[in-house]
Amino acid sequence: MMAIPALDLRGKACVQLVGGSYESEKIRLHDPVAVAMAWQECGFRSLHLVDLDAATGRGSNSDIVESILQLSDLSIQVGGGIQSAAQIRRALEGGASRVIVGTRAVQDQPWLTEVTSLFPGAIIVAADVRDRQVVTHGWTRTQPKLVLDAIGDLKGLPLAGILVTAVHREGLMEGADLSLMEDVVAAAEFPVYAAGGIRGVNDLRELAERGISAAIIGMALYTGAVDARAVAAEFIE
Repeated sequence: MMAIPALDLRGKACVQLVGGSYESEKIRLHDPVAVAMAWQECGFRSLHLVDLDAATGRGSNSDIVESILQLSDLSIQVGGGIQSAAQIRRALEGGASRVIVGTRAVQDQPWLTEVTSLFPGAIIVAADVRDRQVVTHGWTRTQPKLVLDAIGDLKGLPLAGILVTAVHREGLMEGADLSLMEDVVAAAEFPVYAAGGIRGVNDLRELAERGISAAIIGMALYTGAVDARAVAAEFIE
């Protein structure tokens, strides 16, 4: 399993939110490019880069995204407000290794089928989950669909993977939702990326044992609860 630092952009800064609430910002660092370079220097090979303002329709940090994508020797997956094939193409041509699609992917199956055929193996579907129900529009709207049902709708698509974020644990460092992730791995036919609640190395090892392909780490890294270099060295693939 690979560990991937989260780099969430809001108002031109790198932030970490608590519990999926935009009113609960715990970390704010004013030079996101420097943050990306710091994780690279710690030994991480990948980054999870999300424009939260674009995801919620509050603005854009596209200039910062473009700058980070220029960093060499990093595999970067990019998301936030991706709603069209043209946006996906621009991200990939700009240096993204994979593109994360969330709200439209969940709500528009024909569109998802079309873009995965255009960009096979390059798209990660983000299924943000609160108590096993899918939430969209930057965690602000709860959908009637359960996450395992949403995964069933994805069968047969040439995805790079599915990213399941336990929003109810995001930023709280109360432990990953292991039972949720175990069920997702059992239901999915493609790699599963897990996020939300990771508090330490034991959580990462538990996720690896359950078949998770990659874990996105935020608060535990930014608060120093885990040793970044040690995590990068142990969870490298």
